[in-house]
Amino acid sequence: MSNIVVFGAGGTAGSRIVVEAFDRGHRVVAAVRRPEAVSYLPPGVRVVTGDATSERSVRELAPDADALVVAIGGGDRTLWPDAARTLLHVLSGMPAAPRVIHVGGGSTLLSPAGSRLLDEPDFPAEYREAALGQADALDVYRSAADGVTWTYLSPPPLEFHPGERTGRYRTGTDQPVTDDDGRSALSYEDLAVAVVDEIESPRFRNMRFTAAY
Repeated sequence: MSNIVVFGAGGTAGSRIVVEAFDRGHRVVAAVRRPEAVSYLPPGVRVVTGDATSERSVRELAPDADALVVAIGGGDRTLWPDAARTLLHVLSGMPAAPRVIHVGGGSTLLSPAGSRLLDEPDFPAEYREAALGQADALDVYRSAADGVTWTYLSPPPLEFHPGERTGRYRTGTDQPVTDDDGRSALSYEDLAVAVVDEIESPRFRNMRFTAAY
């Protein structure tokens, strides 16, 4: 059993990660900005006010945690790199720091030619700022000094949506995982499975990975 803090626990990804971790017997703290708005989380989950971009908040929640999951959204481009910098700064001073699992952007994955998908000419303009913010966060983690263990999980770049929990998926590193038809797809429910699997059996320490069917 692990102690897991989920920042952004009220969101589409975060709420599913909370449920997956709780159902598998872990102690879960749901860190959200408005606790009164997340009454749909399972009874037994501790709901607290928390913000991954706040040093004070991270300092309060990190000491008792084995893993900090970052599944935040809804802000401008600075949100994700600010959270990454805050976590790394606080955790670098802890003698036994928890791991960070950051749910990142699929558009940071690479094309067969080696360029980021977000840099492709046909990338939708309305998603570009968020994509750049998630790319900035990945750069922050990759430049981290020794002493903090992090993992950045990229979902598929396009076909990523709420759906069925199958409990199965395949993994890759910097390029999308595709099937025989070239599709890369995953449900939010199975993203949550991949997050908790990585907490229970780490395979991608200090690196990015992706998951899809």
